[in-house]
Amino acid sequence: MHIAIAGNIGSGKSSLTQLLARHYGWEPRYEAVEGNPYLEDYYRDIHRWSFNLEVYFLKERFRDLIAIAETDHTIIQDRTIFEGVYVFMANNHAMGNLTDRDYDTYMELFHQMMSLVKLPDLMIYLRASVPHLVSNIQQRGRDYEQTIQLEYLQNLNARYDDFIYKKYKGRVMTVEKDQLDFIHNPKDLSQIIDRIDAELFGLFSNVPLTPL
Repeated sequence: MHIAIAGNIGSGKSSLTQLLARHYGWEPRYEAVEGNPYLEDYYRDIHRWSFNLEVYFLKERFRDLIAIAETDHTIIQDRTIFEGVYVFMANNHAMGNLTDRDYDTYMELFHQMMSLVKLPDLMIYLRASVPHLVSNIQQRGRDYEQTIQLEYLQNLNARYDDFIYKKYKGRVMTVEKDQLDFIHNPKDLSQIIDRIDAELFGLFSNVPLTPL
């Protein structure tokens, strides 16, 4: 199976990926942040480096999808190729950080890639407010993230909702992150695990499948 964790910057994707991988014995696959040759340049000059960064992420995420398709065990993935396209790339294009020519080239490449892969079996969407995201970003202390503007996070949140609820065709489980602390509170993590069991295995059928 292929399980994906989706959510904005600072929503807790990597932490939940790690915790669920440990609980279920799944293989975690994390987004290529460390060692990314464009990320710091991007946050210093978004207009100049948007296309470079987005193509790099597209390449890395497509490589992950090919590897996932070839495995015989369950992989849980931190962020997907679909978010990169319908959230981050779309946002950069709307903000004028990419030309129409670059955007069209990127989208043509993406659609060609999609003819070779399939959707995840389940996407878990960590939905969080901007204040919650900002708090998490400040706590983890990555220097290049400290200059992220509130408007940027707000735009991404709006595009995440649009992507998840209007564009994405796969199976989604929404987790309202503001009210949960699954890192420090075992009961919060157990609640998410119960819902995953219900979605994937039909267990705990009395657990509501509406968003947390």
